[in-house]
Amino acid sequence: MEKLKELISPCRLCPRNCNVKRSEGEVGFCKVTDKPMVSSFGPHFGEEPVLVGFGGSGTIFFTGCNLGCVFCQNYQISHLMEGEYITTEELADVMLYLQGRGCHNINLVTPTHQVTQIFEAVDIAKRKGLTVPIVYNCGGYESVEVLRELEGLVDIYMPDIKTFSREFATKYLKAPDYPEVVKEAVLEMQRQVGFLKVNEFGLAERGLIVRHLVMPNWTEDSKEILKWIAENLGKDTYVNVMDQYYPYYKACDYPEICRRITDKEFNTVYNYAKSLGLRLAV
Repeated sequence: MEKLKELISPCRLCPRNCNVKRSEGEVGFCKVTDKPMVSSFGPHFGEEPVLVGFGGSGTIFFTGCNLGCVFCQNYQISHLMEGEYITTEELADVMLYLQGRGCHNINLVTPTHQVTQIFEAVDIAKRKGLTVPIVYNCGGYESVEVLRELEGLVDIYMPDIKTFSREFATKYLKAPDYPEVVKEAVLEMQRQVGFLKVNEFGLAERGLIVRHLVMPNWTEDSKEILKWIAENLGKDTYVNVMDQYYPYYKACDYPEICRRITDKEFNTVYNYAKSLGLRLAV
């Protein structure tokens, strides 16, 4: 925890290394100081079945983001900064509230830029009785140095591998080095938690869940990602190939992604994933 406190100000929590003094109120790319900033929280039933179960996934949506995705479906939170600052004690109470509501896990949505605040709160909550798994639900643009500090604190890593294309990363994510960064990050995540383990109720307890959103006109990129997963993480990797792309936010500034994906595009990617023998979410 001390290392995480050191890394927040000047900030080196993510690969952008903005080096702003967040403890003095400065903000970098993510636009958040050193206090927890939360948009909303509650039981969520739209996640993977292994997270939802019958009680829901206890999601906490953190304001701001270290990526600049032009198609972000949560752009009001990530880019327009809807949310409010709270204390770490209040964040801990939110986690305990969600556990008390019967949620099967605490699902940290977009936690990368707030890991110091979050895991101070997790420590407080655990001392007060938090026992459900912690889910690290991120965009994959992570510092391996920071991830190593999270070993033993995160039960389930859930990165969304967006692209392996530098063109895509530069144009749509505003992060040219994303392809190299995400590969190293996900390998570190798998090293820590391994393949996904579920209990007798079909609920995730520990391990890696990889998400990938199929994008219009980028099916070859999707196939490259899936092949890399099979060859570098292993065929037992739990993968969710997602079809819900919609041109939110500024996506229609880019005509080539200003539409939903076709059935053919999705089926091409999904069937390729099946042919690789990956463990696909159902």
